[in-house]
Amino acid sequence: MLFFFVFLLFSVLILRLGVVQIVYGEDYKREIERTEDVTVNNPVPRGKMFDTNGKIVVDNVPENAITYTNNGASQKEMLEVAERLAKLIHKDADKVTERDMKDYWIVQNPKEAEKKVTEKELEQLKVKYEDDEYDKKVYQLTLDRITEKDLNSLTEEDIEIIAIYREFVSGYKFTPQIVKNKDVTPEEFAVVSENLQLLPGVDTTTDWERSYAYSDTLRSVLGGVTTSDKGLPAEEIDYYLSRDYSRNDRVGTSYLEKQYEDVLHGQKAKVKNITDQSGEIVSTEVISEGQRGKDLVLTIDMDLQLAVEKIIEEELWSAKSYPGTNLLDRAYVVLMDPNTGEIKSLAGKKIVRNAETGKTEMQDDALGTFTTTYNVGSAVKGATVLTGFQTGVITPGSSFYDAPLYIAGTPPKKSWKTFGSINDVNALKYSSNVYMFLTAIKIGEGRYVPHGSLPINTEAFNTIRQHFAQFGLGVRTGIDLPGEQNGFKGTSTLPGHLMDLSIGQYDTYSAMQLAQYVSTIANGGSRMEPHMVREIREPQLDNELGKIVQEIQPKVLNRLDLEDGWIDRVQLGFKKVMQESGGTANGFFGGKSYSPAGKTGTAESFYDGPLKNYKMASVMNLSLVGYAPSDSPEIAMSVIVPWAYTGGTDNRSNLKIGERVMDAYFELKAQRAAGVTIEQETESETSEEADQTNNQ
Repeated sequence: MLFFFVFLLFSVLILRLGVVQIVYGEDYKREIERTEDVTVNNPVPRGKMFDTNGKIVVDNVPENAITYTNNGASQKEMLEVAERLAKLIHKDADKVTERDMKDYWIVQNPKEAEKKVTEKELEQLKVKYEDDEYDKKVYQLTLDRITEKDLNSLTEEDIEIIAIYREFVSGYKFTPQIVKNKDVTPEEFAVVSENLQLLPGVDTTTDWERSYAYSDTLRSVLGGVTTSDKGLPAEEIDYYLSRDYSRNDRVGTSYLEKQYEDVLHGQKAKVKNITDQSGEIVSTEVISEGQRGKDLVLTIDMDLQLAVEKIIEEELWSAKSYPGTNLLDRAYVVLMDPNTGEIKSLAGKKIVRNAETGKTEMQDDALGTFTTTYNVGSAVKGATVLTGFQTGVITPGSSFYDAPLYIAGTPPKKSWKTFGSINDVNALKYSSNVYMFLTAIKIGEGRYVPHGSLPINTEAFNTIRQHFAQFGLGVRTGIDLPGEQNGFKGTSTLPGHLMDLSIGQYDTYSAMQLAQYVSTIANGGSRMEPHMVREIREPQLDNELGKIVQEIQPKVLNRLDLEDGWIDRVQLGFKKVMQESGGTANGFFGGKSYSPAGKTGTAESFYDGPLKNYKMASVMNLSLVGYAPSDSPEIAMSVIVPWAYTGGTDNRSNLKIGERVMDAYFELKAQRAAGVTIEQETESETSEEADQTNNQ
């Protein structure tokens, strides 16, 4: 019976083994050998930026980096690797928080940590909470009871381990996380490379950092990029994750870097990690090679940009020597191709006080050319004359008598001098306010009676603004940069303010809007969309330009509805401003070989700058618009010098800046035509200075 019983048991066992091996054998084998495919995207360097002549403006500088990839290691295993790595590299602990230290203390002192919560408290918590919630409450109570004395027991070595460990756990599984990429010494890089077999998950590689060939020049407009520590901006994380970004990817945060993020970001390398059941990587397969982001070729001419910035700086410092310029602290210049909308120079400078040293210094403020707006004065009178033509209240050659206007309840409205009978062209040449006032009154269907009231149709405000908008005044110009401002529109509908609107002393405009406005006049009536990027190109080795992917074509936003000869009158008036005796800019531009045309502007305004004690003080804003050559324009310019002076002064920094900027443009053009590069010119000047020194 015993033999039979043992025989029966063995028979059942053999039968069961047969079922397992024969019936389910393949299934179990597949289960044992089962693997999981995990695809990981590895970041690539961003695209570069070049100026219009192919000079590198923004580049990527390679940096030695140490990374960690979490392949499913436990907390204990990661801490052991962090401890070994801490002996090989120095890691700054400036990001280590008190919470990081407490977490580490609990791991290193488990028995002492258990004593932080009593048995009675544990029982009470069990009654209130279940499972994960219970564990969280116990852990939080433990954290709360870790004392300063406990934390002081951690050594400097412990803190460095924490700093490394927090980098380990901040990434995602199978995704390389930067542990250190700043100031990695050759010794650190070498010793880590030699000991990788003892540091599971750690690797040595090459990372990149943005570099700027021209230092702070245009930095504000070029924009910023997040660090590898910050990764995706918290406020836009869902947007980027939905577009296949990783949380630790670096992205553009402002202006050109952000505007062209999709182009500059590049195509990430796709790597498939094959893991077994335990999560260990069995093999790695490259699905697709990554490609550096595409390059941008800007419309900016960096040689010209540097020259313009130098001029602004010198003239700002010089203007500060005049009386009444205590509020003067900034100036802006925009140079634009009136035929294509390409921005050749976008320059702004601001005098600020250094909070640390207490000294005043010059700061880049190119953003101010399109993010800040001001009363600009008579520079807009070309738009007023053309609005008069379009509304039919004046015709080419129409004359008015320029003498002070006296309107009940309003201070006398007059020009800077009395001109008597004056037509449209000379009204621009001499900058007659009264001509513009009477034009605005006619648009408002008013009838001027000396010392009487002046009822007007308030719809005239909208009429003038809508016509001004055709030139780009008071509306967004469409430049390919975020943050552009429209400007302030006054809310009053008093007749006096309608007249102020006609001479640029009511609504506010930016330097970019002025550049678009004067370009519209220069090219015969087409409002061109300004743009900072000329081409998008494939990435190329070194600093060479690759194949063109996209060329940004000139875009006409609208065309002025004009009859033949209308815009010729304004162009003639602008030419007389700069080239004929008596023109308001002739003293600076008369006799120039490049035949300039333009319009000056002076606006009485209110101070709203950073000095609080002077808020709403009366100040004078200076402006200038121009283009050249007058018969075949190739460059258009706008200049704004806000808060230039208070009271009487000879400060004409708008004209000084404008003259020097136009001269610089055509001198640079002549040098290039003669085959002289900026570098050669600089070397020549240096050689001459050396000769003079030797002679002395």
